[in-house]
Order: sequence, then C-alpha cells, then structure tokens
Amino acid sequence: TSVCHNWIAETRRFAPALRPVAFGEGDRERTLSRLGPGDLFVTSYGLLQQEEELFSGVAWAAAVLDEAQAIKNAATKRSRAAMKLKAGFRCVTTGTPIENHLGELWNLFRFINPHLLGSWRRFRERFADPIERGGDAEARDRLRRVIRPFVLRRLKSQVLAALPPKTEITLRVELGRRERAFYEALRREALERLDGAEGGPEGRRIQALAEIMRLRRACCSPELVTGDAALPSAKQEQFDQTLRELLENNHQALVFSQFVSHLAIIRRRLDAGGIRYRYLDGATPAKRRQEEVRAFQDGDGDVFLISLKAGGLGLNLTAADYVIHMDPWWNPAAEDQASDRAHRIGQLRPVTVYRLVAADTIEERIVDLHRRKRQLAEDLLAGSDQSARLDLNEMLRLLREDF
Repeated sequence: TSVCHNWIAETRRFAPALRPVAFGEGDRERTLSRLGPGDLFVTSYGLLQQEEELFSGVAWAAAVLDEAQAIKNAATKRSRAAMKLKAGFRCVTTGTPIENHLGELWNLFRFINPHLLGSWRRFRERFADPIERGGDAEARDRLRRVIRPFVLRRLKSQVLAALPPKTEITLRVELGRRERAFYEALRREALERLDGAEGGPEGRRIQALAEIMRLRRACCSPELVTGDAALPSAKQEQFDQTLRELLENNHQALVFSQFVSHLAIIRRRLDAGGIRYRYLDGATPAKRRQEEVRAFQDGDGDVFLISLKAGGLGLNLTAADYVIHMDPWWNPAAEDQASDRAHRIGQLRPVTVYRLVAADTIEERIVDLHRRKRQLAEDLLAGSDQSARLDLNEMLRLLREDF
C-alpha cells in the first residue's frame, strides 16, 4: 500500500502526461471499465488477489509488477492472480529476484516469459537441483545464458555515483546473567518438544520454525515471551544508549523490527523519554502512512518506527541518516531493502546501518546464514558458485548447537 502511493507521487513528478489512477475506493468495476489510453492504473497485490476476476477480464497494454518478489511463491493465490493478467507487454522490477531458492526466479519468468524455462519439474531437473545441491557450474552457466537477454541489472553504484557512502555495523549485545539463563532454558525446552513432535518431517519442520521464532523473540526481549517486563533486556538497553548518542548529535533514525510487539515496547520507552517519533506497521491506514512519511521528511520526528514487512519497501525516508535493525530477519535482502529507505536518491549525508545481534544466540547463527543467502542471486547475475536453502537439518542445528 505504501509503495502504491509512492508510485502515484513519482508519476506526477516524472511522467505528468500520464494519468495515475489509484484502485481501491468506490465502485471498482466502474473504475476499471472507464480506463483509457494514458491511464496508469496502480494497485496493491492484496487488491489484485481480491479482485482477480475483474483484473483478468481487462486487456492491458502493459503489466508491470514492482517489488515482484511478492509473487515468488507459485503456490500462492497472489501468484495465481498475477498469472491470469492479460497484457501485451510484461515487465517485473525487483531488487531481490532470488531471496531463498531458484524456484522464485522460475516463477518470475513464468510471468514475463511463460515458456522460457519450461515446467517446474523440468526446470528443477535441469537447473535448480544441480545448482542448489552442489553448485553445479555447468548448470549455472547454462541457466545464466538462457535468462541473460531478459535481465537488465543495475547496481546502485552504477546509477547513483554521487550517493553518499553506507556503513554497516553489527552491534553484538551481551545478554545479562538472568537473561542468558532464561534463553538457555527456552532452548532446552524447544529441543525437548522437538524430540516429541509428531507429523513426520513436515510436522517437525513446522514445530522447529515455531521454536526458532520463540527464541528469536526472546533475543529481543524476554517480555515478548513471558508477557511481563520482570527480566531486563540487554538489547533494549543497547538501543537506548545508541539512540541517545544519535539524538545528542542531531541525527534522525529509522528503526525496523519484524515484530510489531517489539515496536510496542520501543514506543513505550520513547514515550517515557519524551522522544518524538513517527510510526508505521501493517495496520496503519493508507492515508495515515502518507501523513507519517511526510511528517518525518519535514522534520517532525527524530525516530521512525517501522515494521519490516509493512515499510521495508518503496518509501523515501532520506531525512534519516541512521538505520537500526532491532532483530535479524531470515532474509538479508529484506533488511537491505529496508536500509535503502534512507540510502537512496535524495540522500545527502553518509548513512550508517546498525544491526543489533544478541551474542551467543540463534541470532548470530542467522547472521551467519546471511552470508550464504546473499550469494544466491549472485549465482546467476555475477557468477558465484554458492547457494543457500534453509532446510530442516539447518533449523535443527540452529537449535542444537551450543555456543
């Protein structure tokens, strides 16, 4: 939703001859029926999915999927709705064409050039399995040759030569004695529950994900697991200290977390400290999102609290020159996209990105996984041999390995 409003604003700025039409309010069927030449129809993936039949009944001149990783999973209703679009020209734009595995790339090409990579079964046999099992160089090169004519890759360094530098710093947070004991107790309980998990490999995988999520919440603050603030949070204390130093030196910061409940704790601390902030999560209405972004850009607020999924894409927040990630997400690409809300066209100051990582916990293992996941797109776009798919065995290692 946030990205839709940004598209409309940028269209008016750079392509004033086009007439942007926002979809969602009023009579939707009538809105579609009245479209004509020169109309640029802008909608969200959520509405595309809801109004699948309406959209598939229109003969579009062109269909452009921005942030196209949104349809990476072929089994989702969102992907199926996108595949039903009829258009004379198709294009996708994304900074993360491969986030986890090659099946995502296959599905993007299924939209823009349906027969190029063949069926999923054939693609998996020829490319995905050989590359992801052992980095098969021949299969990788063959796939790169097939897709190269259809890929236009631009690095930020190529198109934004004057962009200020970006520095990334991991702040390793040592847990206190009581917090460490609490985390270790949770980890041991998780292993016991996994030993008794039913439902075969898939059941164990689901259980493992649930246990890992619980541990990740504990790394942020014990309160996110227990529901009370009896135990101190070393990460919250580190955040308070870091933010205080930034504000004392007249900096503005974006603060991202994947957990809305984590942002709620931070809001409480900012309120107690009298710190001005803006806020955006998935429940923030579209109009309110625009108001929050505009206010922050105009200097009304020193901190912008944002949930990673709701505000990690499409927003221009160049008033900030610091970005703080409160918890590492599985996908480093999602974090990079979020950091680029500040490090983008219009930014005049160097940008610093802090990642707060709880020492000797599952968070450090996730950051280690990041190194491999960052290589996945490079397999095809720049020639790396590495790949990374998080499977059940890796999840079990995250839980079992003692620091």
